[in-house]
Amino acid sequence: MAAGPATRLAVDIGGTFTDLVSLREGRIGLEKTLSTPGRFEDGVMTALGAANLSGFGFLAHGTTVIINALTERTGASTALITTRGCRDVLEIGRANRPDLYNMRYAKPVPFVPRRLRFEVTERMNYKGQVLTPLDEDELRRVVDEVRAADAEAVAVCFLHSYANPAHERRAAEIVRESWPEVPVSASYELTAEWREFQRTSTTVLDAYVKPVARSYLSRLAGRLSEAGVPERGRYAMQSNGGVSGFSVASRAPLNLVESGPVGGVIGAAELGRRIGEGNIVTLDIGGTTAKSSLVENAALTITSDYHVERTDRYAGYPIKLPIVDIVEIGAGGGSIAWFDEGGALKVGPRSAGAEPGPACYGQGGAEPTVTDANLVAGRLDADYFLGGRLTLDVDAARRALRPIAERLNVSVADAALGVIRIANGNMAQLLRRISVRRGRDLRDFAIVAFGGGGAMHATALARELGARRVIVPVAPGHFSAWGMLAADLRHDLVQTHLANADTVDMAELNRVWGSMADQLTATFADEGIAASELTFVRAADMRYAGQEHTVNNVRIPGGALTEDDRRAILDEFAEEHERLYAFRLEGTPAEIVNCRLTAYGAVEKPPVPPIEAGGPEAARKGRREVDFDELGRREASVYERERLGAGATVPGPAVVEEPAATTLVFPDQTAVVDDVGNLIVEMEVAR
Repeated sequence: MAAGPATRLAVDIGGTFTDLVSLREGRIGLEKTLSTPGRFEDGVMTALGAANLSGFGFLAHGTTVIINALTERTGASTALITTRGCRDVLEIGRANRPDLYNMRYAKPVPFVPRRLRFEVTERMNYKGQVLTPLDEDELRRVVDEVRAADAEAVAVCFLHSYANPAHERRAAEIVRESWPEVPVSASYELTAEWREFQRTSTTVLDAYVKPVARSYLSRLAGRLSEAGVPERGRYAMQSNGGVSGFSVASRAPLNLVESGPVGGVIGAAELGRRIGEGNIVTLDIGGTTAKSSLVENAALTITSDYHVERTDRYAGYPIKLPIVDIVEIGAGGGSIAWFDEGGALKVGPRSAGAEPGPACYGQGGAEPTVTDANLVAGRLDADYFLGGRLTLDVDAARRALRPIAERLNVSVADAALGVIRIANGNMAQLLRRISVRRGRDLRDFAIVAFGGGGAMHATALARELGARRVIVPVAPGHFSAWGMLAADLRHDLVQTHLANADTVDMAELNRVWGSMADQLTATFADEGIAASELTFVRAADMRYAGQEHTVNNVRIPGGALTEDDRRAILDEFAEEHERLYAFRLEGTPAEIVNCRLTAYGAVEKPPVPPIEAGGPEAARKGRREVDFDELGRREASVYERERLGAGATVPGPAVVEEPAATTLVFPDQTAVVDDVGNLIVEMEVAR
């Protein structure tokens, strides 16, 4: 594959920290530096400089640049060119809303204002047949209008282009010929899946972030060239769970929308495969957000029904691309505690971020944050944050929390505990959203906690929600970056193709998947990967006749499909439908709606060497008072994680410290170190 395991590294940019994991000659190296908002590439190069690395040939990079551009509305002024009569599809949406009885519900404001939405004469039907030819002269006049409106990017999305992209392809060509410098996104280049509003939204969002992404990747590529990283060795972490080259990523940068968080989910799945833990709920807590995803049978959960900014009360913006299903909330170490208009104490989503950071960082921050609360509660060691590289100011944390204490008429210590409990309540709702609300029982899952704050909060959440165990991997503060080293090269395609699964000619399906395989092979060829190195995986979205929505990702056999495969496909669909909805419709025809194809270029996985056996005695650092929620303030033993050997047992109450994370072990919990160094916190689960 692209590089041997001895020359690889991964860099993950978060809202507060930039993490680096290097793999050289089988040895893992770690670095953590503060992120540099505004010029994130500086943070990447700072991390590389701190690691003192040179001569490496493979870089996997996860970035928050794309999601930040969307949530902070810092993308390009974007124009939409669409079929006549479809100008307002972004306003109409799906004509539903997440909270039916909310009288104050506000629709999401489109990323493209109406004055920048333009129509052209053309029309396809759903079969891909031309009803009205594309008026190219009119399109050229529209391009002139778009230029006069000072648009900085252009999205092209025509009705039914998933069935026949000819008009859309020609329109994109004309825009690029007439205006070579403007970034253009066309829906057929992103997805060939039906649903007009979602396709339009996806295309608009891709165009909106494209100038930002290209500028960032170009600046980073220049800096990496100076550092000696070859062009073929630069890979961006995609939202689908794979990596792609910078050049391919810049063509469709919306594929990077969950670039950073996906790395941790990949790492959790890889970790689960190695230790025999197939069912996992991930908990990734950083400085700004808490994120969670579901891993079942050691496989990622992929969705094409992803929404940016969707909540229980806000519809958000749909993205019709394959994305690892991650739910997130604004609850991290930097989340700020505040009072709403009714006087209720809230935590997040506003964050102190990396600049100025929590009050205890001593960088000018004055508002109380979750990190300040954990410090006052005794859960953090002021002298050992980031392994002692940053000394926390306890007095500053107390000063920040004092206004909350005074308003609630409680002590500063109680105010800190209140902030922690509210943050944990928000995180508990996050874990319920990814599991219970999707029909999964958390008692059947382990929580894999990572990020700088995951281990700090996971054990309390497990007690509240009844999870079987908490697994804190080695170097949890760098786990997302470690997961990126385990990510394969990957690209996906989808093609809407309506067919009766009971009667469709298998040769017809072979042609569809064959054409998709040719496209993916060409994409990998651009990255220097030969067809012989690829693995293809097929799936289909299916439904019973008369249904509107589908059961997604039904497994389809590889190779040339024959009549012998029909029964296996129908049985697979019926079993999955019954698993999801508890029934199957015997005698009702099944339909194929979308054909999906994924191509992988396998990458060697980072090693996880065994550690030496040893008890906890040598790792004990001392004791200190720690607040354990309703169990009260207890004197807890403090351990240095790096000195805990395999088989070491740490009974609660305890705190296990390492440079980039702290694990809290409650009095009714016990932590055990496995043979590769994972810290496993066990608890009884009542059935």
